[in-house]
Amino acid sequence: MKKLTAEFIGTLWLVLGGCGSAVLAAAYPELGIGFAGVALAFGLTVLTMVYAVGHISGGHFNPAVSIGLWMGGRFSGKELLPYIIAQVLGGIAGAAILYLIASGKEGFELGSFAANGYGDHSPGGYDMRAAMLTEFTMTFMFLIVILGATHPKAPAGFAGLAIGLSLTLIHLISIPVTNTSVNPARSTSQAIFLGDWAIGQLWLFWVAPIAGAIVAGVVYKYLSGENKTD
Repeated sequence: MKKLTAEFIGTLWLVLGGCGSAVLAAAYPELGIGFAGVALAFGLTVLTMVYAVGHISGGHFNPAVSIGLWMGGRFSGKELLPYIIAQVLGGIAGAAILYLIASGKEGFELGSFAANGYGDHSPGGYDMRAAMLTEFTMTFMFLIVILGATHPKAPAGFAGLAIGLSLTLIHLISIPVTNTSVNPARSTSQAIFLGDWAIGQLWLFWVAPIAGAIVAGVVYKYLSGENKTD
């Protein structure tokens, strides 16, 4: 339960901090944070939580990360489903807190609520093919960084920094395409509150990140020669 609670809290913080920066701060141009500020916010949430609770749960905060680590031989399959459930629930809790804060302003409109989308709901108008490729590739590279940074032969103490900066870079690349998911729990949390098209397009933000994570796990397992757990 300590591990699951850590994953719940970490994913809550990721959604509240990352999506919160988009919903609350980026909505005001005069604050000047823009896409870059939102990208940094997502990176900071993961960086801070990796150091805060990573020693308890491993600091996944993302179903795709858990699946990728399992495929790479770093995580037990017995813990996979409980982790994913805790992450999704943590994301929903973070989105609920964000909704309660955002709706406390007079004239509040839900808008896109930082949801992920493609086609008409892509920030830059990118189609489904572009969204699928982006989410697959960004998640693949995210897992390569995670698996490499947490390898026993990697420099000790720097994994959180590498992972947080990697997520920041991923957002800088892909916010215009999909609003950046690479995390099914993050996408689910926003889609539940927005409903409508966000629910209809949610499948892509489970399928593409998980596929990218699986391939990354297999590739890194081959590169490192590690054996799969369970």
